[in-house]
Amino acid sequence: MSDFRQQALDYHALPKPGKISVELTTPAATVKDLALAYSPGVAEPVREIADDPANAYKYTAKGNMVAVISNGTAILGLGNLGPLASKPVMEGKALLFKRFAGLDSIDIEVSHRTTEEFINTVANIADTFGGINLEDIKAPECFEIERELQKRCKIPIFHDDQHGTAIVTAAGMLNALEIQGKDIKDVRIVCMGAGAAAIACMELLIKCGAQREKIYMLDRNGVIHTRRESLTEHKAAFANNTDKRTLEDVMDGADVFVGVSGPDVLPPETLALMGPNPIVFACSNPDPEIKPELAMATRDDLIMATGRSDYPNQVNNVLCFPFIFRGALDVRASAINDEMKVAAVEAIRSISKEPVPEEVLAAAGVDKLIFGRDYIIPKPMDPRLCARIAKAVGQAAIDSGVAYLTALPEGYMEG
Repeated sequence: MSDFRQQALDYHALPKPGKISVELTTPAATVKDLALAYSPGVAEPVREIADDPANAYKYTAKGNMVAVISNGTAILGLGNLGPLASKPVMEGKALLFKRFAGLDSIDIEVSHRTTEEFINTVANIADTFGGINLEDIKAPECFEIERELQKRCKIPIFHDDQHGTAIVTAAGMLNALEIQGKDIKDVRIVCMGAGAAAIACMELLIKCGAQREKIYMLDRNGVIHTRRESLTEHKAAFANNTDKRTLEDVMDGADVFVGVSGPDVLPPETLALMGPNPIVFACSNPDPEIKPELAMATRDDLIMATGRSDYPNQVNNVLCFPFIFRGALDVRASAINDEMKVAAVEAIRSISKEPVPEEVLAAAGVDKLIFGRDYIIPKPMDPRLCARIAKAVGQAAIDSGVAYLTALPEGYMEG
């Protein structure tokens, strides 16, 4: 057993099993405390909420609570291992919500026979929470699950594997294009992979200005084109009217490669076919579509990002999802819409261009970070992320009409 594997197992087992627990927020030391906390005092907020359900935000933890829900059908890069096996990951997600955004979070693992059963289960418990983060649910079921829950629930429903990945990818991509002197409206994009993350990344890039007809998406059968049969509706949206069929065909002269597929699928000779000043986001974890050392040896005009923390430009969902929920819950948003996602993209982009605090440099183990080829995305430990993203997302929710509040609270996220 490797040292790291044993360390990971010990981390989850000691000093007591798991990574999260429940803590009390009010006194519970005296008979009077218990009378207020439970019977008879608890009857008073019960009556208030019965009269007006909005009072649940005043008298319960609902407004600061996110559920992390999975069926375990797409756990990290490990596949369909079932709901219970997903629990360590979901506890980890709950830990990140608390650590980075101060949000209370509980993990829920759902066993079901049909997609409809999963949807019904989640919809029936949704009012307990201020928001729901869907996690590690395989495509194409994840699209239907999120869509139907968004229709049925009055709180934000967010599939992070789709939209969190897309938001961080878009922020880094727009910055990389700026550095390379390219306009997103003009670039040719190759997307290796056609699952949930790939679809969401491309859709958000389109909302940021990319042209759908200039995106070439590939799955295991090659280029997705208009003469292919039996395409899902989400793949069909990216079916290109083209005679190009292979990765080599579409990479010849391409500006951007986005990989959300698997390890070592981009050979160096194919990378060499790209146009001047290319951008490669090789986000397969733990092993990228091409190793950064090999990519940089092939193209010295390259900007590269991966999903790994041991290379520059890590595309990491923790850069956005805690703070998107923070902003959404603080204005009591009923959804997380496109306007809120784009606001998050712009907030992340802007932080990358500003001087980096000393504490971030220390945490990253570097002497300096300056906006450029090796620094297009902020580091996850950057303390500016929460305030800036939450504020931008909250304001976008208000402006787009999905927030209960009509203005951000005075001094929100300042100090």
